[in-house]
Amino acid sequence: MIRLSELELDALVELFNIGVGQAASAMSEIVNETVTMSVPSISFLSRAAAAKLLATKSTGSGRICGISQHYAGAFQTDAILMFPEEKSQQIVRLMVGETMPLEELSAMEQEAMSEIGNILLNSCVGALANIFERELQGSLPAYHVGYSEELLALSGAGESMVLMLHIEFTVERQQISGDVAFIMDVSALQDLKVHVNSYLARAMGGA
Repeated sequence: MIRLSELELDALVELFNIGVGQAASAMSEIVNETVTMSVPSISFLSRAAAAKLLATKSTGSGRICGISQHYAGAFQTDAILMFPEEKSQQIVRLMVGETMPLEELSAMEQEAMSEIGNILLNSCVGALANIFERELQGSLPAYHVGYSEELLALSGAGESMVLMLHIEFTVERQQISGDVAFIMDVSALQDLKVHVNSYLARAMGGA
């Protein structure tokens, strides 16, 4: 199985932090509050290990709210932004304010979460595309609620690895954590490795 070195992983953390920084700026404009986001860690896991990790993060039903998009170009991947289901209304409430009635909030949840996913996933992927100097085209966001293994099976049952980003963001002193899974087969992982190394070569050459 293809693996990334510590230097390659550190480069990806740096690149993804650029992406979530751009997403935080966009979210700040939506909620009229300062939003900060960071990617403190990433890891490569099997789908089974990733599903087990996600399941431990839910304190409620164990179900997860996910927003997925498919990307193709520099490499192919299915990206899924995920939060424990019990956190999704809290996130939507931050977006639309405290005054909206609960029944209206529930009706808006899918649309609002899809918008958050679209902003965050496109910012992360866009940062990679810009740095790699390659195109990555994304599909429209799709909203899902289910258990972790169900969401991670959305891209099919073939052999693949999951690049897992842990994302922490703060809005109005409230801290919320979520995860982004990039599901990639061996070919896509090889493409990603090549692009990361090209970026590192340019960066070190410039230095």
